[in-house]
Amino acid sequence: MSEPGAFALPSESERGLYFAVLEQGGRVPFREVSEADAPSVLRLLELGLLVHHTEDASLTAVNPRSVGERISTRLRAEGTRMLVRAEQMPALLGELTEAYDSSPRKVSRSSEVQHVDDKEEIRHRILQLQADCRAEVLLAQPGARPAAVLVDERERQRARLMLENGVRAKLLYQPTARADEATAEYAATMSGWGMKVRILTEPFARMLVFDRTVAVIPAAADHSSAAFIEDPAVVTFLVGVFERDWERAERARWRTGSTAAGPAHEQVGRLLAQGLTQRVIATRLGLSERTVAGHISRLRELHDAETLFQLGWQMRGSEVLPGE
Repeated sequence: MSEPGAFALPSESERGLYFAVLEQGGRVPFREVSEADAPSVLRLLELGLLVHHTEDASLTAVNPRSVGERISTRLRAEGTRMLVRAEQMPALLGELTEAYDSSPRKVSRSSEVQHVDDKEEIRHRILQLQADCRAEVLLAQPGARPAAVLVDERERQRARLMLENGVRAKLLYQPTARADEATAEYAATMSGWGMKVRILTEPFARMLVFDRTVAVIPAAADHSSAAFIEDPAVVTFLVGVFERDWERAERARWRTGSTAAGPAHEQVGRLLAQGLTQRVIATRLGLSERTVAGHISRLRELHDAETLFQLGWQMRGSEVLPGE
């Protein structure tokens, strides 16, 4: 019989010959049948559906059930051997892999930074990098992403699969992320799956870094173009910039749903209770100082506080903010 992996069912002519043998009682003269259709006889003998008896030069039909079980057993055994071989293959090629990684190679400097101007191609490349990521991904997202992207179930499942595969992920947002319901809900979901998300009140640049080997940064102000960087020195520099920003960023608690941020005046109240100044609150929430002043004025009326110090003191001692 040929290799199990190459098994094919009997053809129409082979099936017809087998039926003809059965019609004659399951036993026929070998010469008579082979002269009529030698290829089909050989094929049925190979499959085991016919058996040649040399003592009387006859052919006997075999029960297809036993033949099928025998072929199935061989196929399963071959499949098991192939799976074991597949598991062993990386180790078998380990010596060659180490030699390849350690060998000096001429690098084309022009290929270490690639500019891509098509948005669909940019997205495709980023998805490929995400799928190939094995250890770590760093994401600096200073601006708001489209809500449609944040709620896209396929986007979320890709991120979840990456995290479940043991990839460490750090995501850096600006304070305005707290006020955007879609972003806050996305951050809460990602945090629940193991992604670390922080808020940085200072300006920072957009970037993505995969496994500290490939970095993606905007190549145009409108983000219509992106640069994919593989130069080790440049990637190392960008990783250093990200880690510096990450250390200065603050941890954030994210809540899902419409309560992710809460009304603006309640956010102002929480920060005021922490002792932050009006200017710092404005920066952290991405609001103007005039808007923050308006919220503070409303809070003073609600709490009947004559001074800002008195308002902060009252709110610090209150466990429940107005409207909660």
